[in-house]
Amino acid sequence: MSQYQGLLGVSNRESGYQFAVWAPHAKAVSVVGSFNEWNADTHNMQAEDGGIWWCDIERANNGDEYKFSITTESGDVLTKNDPRARKLTNSVGNSVIYDDNFSWKSDKFEMVPVHERVIYELHVGTFAKGEHSGTFDTAIEKLPDLVELGINVIEIMPVNEFAGDLSWGYNPAYPFAVEEAYGGPDALKRFIDAAHQAGIAVIVDVVYNHFGPSDLDIWQFDGWSENGKGGIYFFNDNRSKTPWGDTRPDYGRQEVREYIKDNALMWLHEYNADGLRMDMIPYMRTISGVDDGSDDISEGADLIKSINSEIKAQFPRKMSIAEDLHGHDYITDTLENRGFGYTAQWDGNFVHPIRGVMTASSDEGVDLSLIKNALLHKYSNNAYSRIVYTESHDEIANGSARIVEEIAPGNVDNDYFAKQKGILCAVAVLTSAGIPMLFQGQELKSPGWFDDTQKLDWDRREQFPDYYEAFKQLIALRKNINGTSAGLTGSETSIIHEDSDNKVIGYKRENKEYGEKVYVFLNLSNRHIEDYRVNIDGNALKCLFAWSNGLIDPADVKITNGTIDLPSYGSLIFS
Repeated sequence: MSQYQGLLGVSNRESGYQFAVWAPHAKAVSVVGSFNEWNADTHNMQAEDGGIWWCDIERANNGDEYKFSITTESGDVLTKNDPRARKLTNSVGNSVIYDDNFSWKSDKFEMVPVHERVIYELHVGTFAKGEHSGTFDTAIEKLPDLVELGINVIEIMPVNEFAGDLSWGYNPAYPFAVEEAYGGPDALKRFIDAAHQAGIAVIVDVVYNHFGPSDLDIWQFDGWSENGKGGIYFFNDNRSKTPWGDTRPDYGRQEVREYIKDNALMWLHEYNADGLRMDMIPYMRTISGVDDGSDDISEGADLIKSINSEIKAQFPRKMSIAEDLHGHDYITDTLENRGFGYTAQWDGNFVHPIRGVMTASSDEGVDLSLIKNALLHKYSNNAYSRIVYTESHDEIANGSARIVEEIAPGNVDNDYFAKQKGILCAVAVLTSAGIPMLFQGQELKSPGWFDDTQKLDWDRREQFPDYYEAFKQLIALRKNINGTSAGLTGSETSIIHEDSDNKVIGYKRENKEYGEKVYVFLNLSNRHIEDYRVNIDGNALKCLFAWSNGLIDPADVKITNGTIDLPSYGSLIFS
């Protein structure tokens, strides 16, 4: 005799499939689909404890389309997609039975240790070359470029099914389904499998601070709601409000907590992703995101901890990243120390001061103390608990632009200052203690701002070869590929030179385990300084990287009697 298996969504039976859905206020529920001519009277579901409805359908096959027909308490009939559907025809279409039979070729992949990781944030829809919008398969074609650049971790902007075919992804309509315009679930698996075969880990960006707000079938899912709000999946009081609509999930409902937690673990288990980046968690742990203690959502904080606890228990080698940007240690403090348990958090105390200094309109506006504090900052007494970056999807849109565009609006290709400061940013990111992150196209000196309709111009690699090569060399140094820059894989940073008059800063990066040191000098002024005294012994040092309006042969750079020539807006790295 058939029994409810305890799984929501669609699950295998010996013959056919079992369907189950949470709809506690429904009077009746049935399954309609291509297997029963969409007849609501053919496959009625049984009520189970806790508002669960279920039935077995022997004639259902992999790839069949379906929905739930829900009779509400008032007698209305709603036709809704499966909240846990792994695949949809599109965001306003039908759920599709998706039976996972993907054959992985990279089952034993593990990402490199945290001190060797270099993250590259990309948007699947624009990470392509050619006439059409990007897909997972077109992204696979460009993986060799990332391998050559030296990237070993990709962070993909959200790929859950969203409204329409073009989006940043932060409007999740169906959290469990993979965006069909990108190729759907099998294509995502192909992409992650190919990345792993290329030695690149994949982190998935997820959004749990709100859902939708459009194409949202879970809205008033079984007909019930209060105050005109969203019903069983959402807060139905003042806690519902977010900057993206009244669609904050009800973290206090056990069923909603399980819905979100199961989704988080799905990416790691079913898709072999190597970690999660959680979008704007202040809107999970507070109502307003202001973070002054007046409107905390304790249930949201508890859910975050629960997810990170499960990740640690089930996937100890995978990572979770927070976008919080409020500078709290407790975000990355361990769960045992009453923290949230994230591996790392995006560091607002790095990106904002560095961007501010680099985009200053005059040298007089350069405050070296801001640079110093950004270099030395850490969370949870752990240098690798932060993600350091100067560009991300947020920082180069929403009224802002890429660093080079901010410096030279409309004239990125020809502007000296844009080129120099773009490389200074790259040096700061890739030589700082923390996990460095680049945004797609940063290595191509891409102009403008992020736009989900504007694909990357890959021809810029050949147009600006020195600029690209600088990123490539810096990434190789960051990972100690040649065995000469182990200091950059260490945890220690110390300021060894600070000259506010000349706008020069020098710092030492050290890996104490190997006794290796790397010295970095940045000239943040528009003045070439000859015979500049740095007071270190050049006889024991070798130049690894030099930039002055282009790459300089390191063999030509010497520290003589404690002095060096510093190019304007130049960068020098020694070991």
